[in-house]
Amino acid sequence: MAGRHSQEIGVMALPSNHRLKPEELRWRCDPDSLGFETTAELGQLQEPIGQERAMAALDFGVRIPSDGYNVFVLGPVGTGRTTMARGVLSEHAKGQPPPGDWCYVHNFSDPRKPRAVQLGPGIGREFKQDVDGLIEDLEQQVTAAFESEEYTEQRDELLKDFRQAQATELEAFEKKAGEAGFGLGRGPSGLVVVPAVDGEVMTPQQYGELPEEKRKELDKRREELQEELAELIRRGQRKEKAARESVKELDRQVVRCATEHLIDELCQKYCKNEKVRQHLEQMKQDVVDNVAAFRDSDQQPPIPLAALMGTSRTPLKRYEVNVLVSHEDDEQGAPVVYEVNPTIDNLTGQIEHQTQMGALITDFSMIKPGALHQANGGYLLAEAEAVLRRPFAWEALKRCLKNNEIRIESLQDQLRWISTVSLEPEPIPLQVKVVLIGTPLLYHLLYTYDEDFRKLFKVKADFSTFINRRDDVVEQYAQFVAERCKSEGLPHFSAPAVAKVVEHAARMAGDREKLTTRFVDVCNLIREAGYWARQNSESTDLVKPEDIQYAIDQQVWRSNRIEEVLLQMIEEGTLLVDTDGEQVGQVNGLSLLPVGDYVIGRASRITCRTFLGRAGVVQIDREAKLTGPIHDKGVMILSGFLGQRFATGFPLSFAASIVFEQSYEGVEGDSAASAELFAMLSSLADLPIKQGIAVTGSVNQHGLIQPVGGVTRKVEGFFDTCKIEGLTGNQGVIIPQGNVRNLMLRDDVVEAVEEGKFHVWAIGSADEGIEILTGVPAGEPDEEGSYPPETVNARVQAQLAEYAELSKKFARPTEEEEERCEHQ
Repeated sequence: MAGRHSQEIGVMALPSNHRLKPEELRWRCDPDSLGFETTAELGQLQEPIGQERAMAALDFGVRIPSDGYNVFVLGPVGTGRTTMARGVLSEHAKGQPPPGDWCYVHNFSDPRKPRAVQLGPGIGREFKQDVDGLIEDLEQQVTAAFESEEYTEQRDELLKDFRQAQATELEAFEKKAGEAGFGLGRGPSGLVVVPAVDGEVMTPQQYGELPEEKRKELDKRREELQEELAELIRRGQRKEKAARESVKELDRQVVRCATEHLIDELCQKYCKNEKVRQHLEQMKQDVVDNVAAFRDSDQQPPIPLAALMGTSRTPLKRYEVNVLVSHEDDEQGAPVVYEVNPTIDNLTGQIEHQTQMGALITDFSMIKPGALHQANGGYLLAEAEAVLRRPFAWEALKRCLKNNEIRIESLQDQLRWISTVSLEPEPIPLQVKVVLIGTPLLYHLLYTYDEDFRKLFKVKADFSTFINRRDDVVEQYAQFVAERCKSEGLPHFSAPAVAKVVEHAARMAGDREKLTTRFVDVCNLIREAGYWARQNSESTDLVKPEDIQYAIDQQVWRSNRIEEVLLQMIEEGTLLVDTDGEQVGQVNGLSLLPVGDYVIGRASRITCRTFLGRAGVVQIDREAKLTGPIHDKGVMILSGFLGQRFATGFPLSFAASIVFEQSYEGVEGDSAASAELFAMLSSLADLPIKQGIAVTGSVNQHGLIQPVGGVTRKVEGFFDTCKIEGLTGNQGVIIPQGNVRNLMLRDDVVEAVEEGKFHVWAIGSADEGIEILTGVPAGEPDEEGSYPPETVNARVQAQLAEYAELSKKFARPTEEEEERCEHQ
């Protein structure tokens, strides 16, 4: 279509049939509908705001008694998921009886395996005090018994008989040896028989002077006497052993008489607890068997290191009680434990050690509880990501839930290369509801890749980022503001100020029919508005709408430095964005640029050039590998749209080169698909596009414009760009019709629309958009599929038909080529 620039085409003025009215650009909350003047008049918030589905799931999860019905709370950070979960657990815990206490005691059969004992709530500490008192009484009673005259007399009597008998036998043997010419001497190995003369031991010289026969006779007799002496000594040792056993039996009788009634009293008190009764019976026998522990408790020799592992550090300590978890009588309800650092030790407990004589020692009294012990019989709350980040914590938690028991494991045990002897405490039965908190991504990853997860966490409490805006929800929002003011000592809010907060909640939700549930952000706005209200007016005790707006403006100002840099680059001409005039094949597309806590609405120049070829639609950013799959899909849809609409009678024989100008980062999403389509239609039809109008929206193969995200920030971003050169009244943004409900524009944008300086159009099809951008009717096809002359679609169809014809011409061989082929 040569010479199309010179043709006169009827251009329409800016259409008004798709232009939005100022009241359609945002929702306003009527302060009079709130029913109060200040938040000081409002009562306490009685229930969480929204999240009915998640709250019902939480309630179901904590009530159902079956195994595996633990809860995973999923939702973005800031939605109040942790606060609400703790509130639900605390409320349920109030109506339940407190669980029993757990203690560890010494295992007299195998000291390496301490025994776990369960008692009633608050009884654990009482049992420990009773045992501590018992140990003190035992020590006093045994000491007094051994210091008594009666015991001393009985012990001396036993020893006296033994000593007298031993002395008599030795005296008789010495007399017999003397008569035979021998005496008794002391050698390295004890008493020995030696030759004697007149009662004096014979010297070696005297012995050597004796005749040989005499020496042989003496040696023979000495051996006989030495053997008799040895037998005498062995008999004496046996008698000494018997005497010691008699003394020990006396000691046991004394200890038994002194202590048995004390332990029996304690057994009687705890007779209903079989484990406690067995432990006390074993203690009674151990006290009798270890008398020395009481007699010499103040002067104990060092204990061998081998005996220290798995045994008590001092003999009497093995009778003590280690209260692992205790619930006092006045404690109301089941425990609710929030573990902020869920390491394997903090979850399952740990066994501490002390250094003694260069070695690590431990015993049952050094067993410390974990969060599962403390939450046993109640509820445990933890961050899922924190559990997964701690080595071995996730696997240990799953083992406890699968086996319904708490087996103390430590990180040292998991990483130990050399097998060492340590304690193996008896596992404690586990009955707990675990509530994990995490993101939706983490939940779905665990559900997909961890088979145990779906068996152990069968309840999903899904927290949404928004709730439907209803009158009762708005009322709850007002109560929430009042509660924050009272709890944090902030000035109260006027009704218009609360209305402003609710409007901003709708803006954060990205939908005027919904409100955000990111209460962290709402709380921040309430605090900051209260601060600025006091800063800007010394005597104020009320937050007003202008304080809310100032707080919002300050939040933006603290975060939008990069946005200001981009606008400055546009003003300086470094970034090329036209906001006035007309250009063929060029349109302003809108995109979002997230920078941490702030999202920039950014205008980008999109250009398209069309020419004869067979390459179809070529996206330069895609060829440079700067685009994502969703954007690539949107570009591919353009070929389908063109083929379905214009190429039903001939093949598409063109090439289109599309690019985001001055784009050096990745491009993802399909919100620019409509802008790319309009640039291509403009190039094919050789019709200029108004550069004061920007476009956002995706498109399908039928040419229908589909909703996209972030329209509010995109409109505001282009509005700020237009303000650089000044608003002309011909500028605006085209958005999908389905995004009208998402608009919550700033007041200055709405004011500019009211004054006719800026416009927002909502379209449902590509035809409506191209008419606004070019001012030329799109054209409707007749029965034969032809479009009215000088319409956009007619010009595009004519150009594509011309390309198809030219393609045939270049594909047909010349006469010379035909003759050459025939000759060959």
